[in-house]
Amino acid sequence: MSRYEGVDFYKMEQHLTEEEIMVRDLVRDWVDEKVIPIIEEYYTKGTFPTELISEIGEMGLFGCNLKGYECAGLSNVAYGLVCQELERGDSAIRSCVSVQGSLSMYPIHAFGTEEQKQKYLPGMAKGEIIGCFGLTEPDHGSDPGGMETKAIEDGDSYILNGAKMWITNGTIADIAIVWAKLDGKIRGFIVEKEDSGFTAPEMKGKHSLRASITSELVFQDCKIPKDRLLPNVQGLKGPLSCLTQARYGITWGTLGAAMGCFHSSVDYSKSRIMFEKPIASFQLVQNKLAWMLREITKGQLLAYHLGRAKDKGDFTPEMVSLGKMNNVDIAIQIARMARDIHGANGILNEYPIMRHMANLESVYTYEGTHDIHNLILGRWITGIQAFE
Repeated sequence: MSRYEGVDFYKMEQHLTEEEIMVRDLVRDWVDEKVIPIIEEYYTKGTFPTELISEIGEMGLFGCNLKGYECAGLSNVAYGLVCQELERGDSAIRSCVSVQGSLSMYPIHAFGTEEQKQKYLPGMAKGEIIGCFGLTEPDHGSDPGGMETKAIEDGDSYILNGAKMWITNGTIADIAIVWAKLDGKIRGFIVEKEDSGFTAPEMKGKHSLRASITSELVFQDCKIPKDRLLPNVQGLKGPLSCLTQARYGITWGTLGAAMGCFHSSVDYSKSRIMFEKPIASFQLVQNKLAWMLREITKGQLLAYHLGRAKDKGDFTPEMVSLGKMNNVDIAIQIARMARDIHGANGILNEYPIMRHMANLESVYTYEGTHDIHNLILGRWITGIQAFE
């Protein structure tokens, strides 16, 4: 396969800062060198390449758009480009970084005490402390307000009981940001892996995100000290604001998967000979490639302007919903179209197509399903709540 150069049909790079280009290229080269050569093996085995975590930390990618506490303090566009390049490698790699930064570090950074920030964030930025995020429950996915996990006061501690499901990083995590009802109100807690009554068994049997660690979190009279409550938020605002951060990263990340499929399709169509000429010479194939380029370009412009708005603090959760929904949708369509261009070879692990396609089926669902984001936008348009 030819060297990957990215997709920049509308010359978006001219609007990036030198730092943003440098970060993108650093991660792009690292993915080419360290992720792509090994990821098919890990995907097949159903395991995560944990040896990459320290390297990700050394590059400063964990929580890289957060400021202070040894975080890199990059722009949100730079963080988006990081997600884009990581997901070109595999959704599992981007998910690991997203969960660490947007779902574990962000709530401590936004809602924690200064002591909590000093205790956890520097180690998390370096990849020395791994975090996970416990919101979704076995019976409560799109309706997090119905959660059944509860906390009660017990002297100088809280006692947690309940279970969470579909938790990225859970089994290897050193800490979990867990959302539970305390006196009927949703609150955030920091649970450490050694806390009694806490277990995180890994979920097996996945056909998607196979290189990602997906776990359950189980709390059976799990006792944690009161100084591990996140004091500065209550209600669904806490977890939903974290999900907004993660959805933003997905808006960029899925473009990476789409661009990887597009790159492979262009290369394959030029080299695959049929009826004594490359299939790239056929109108139907060119039509597919042109559609891919069109949708990637629109997705890039959407992600870029969302990132700049986020840097200015002039964005809304609904804007992020549109970005996540659109870019996941076009990425999965591009993956399917790429499989068609590759023909039977598209199912082989010699090409990234089927792996991206299967992974994107999960991304289509997590951090808010496609339908839920449609309803979020419908509420914004009409002012009418259609969730219930």
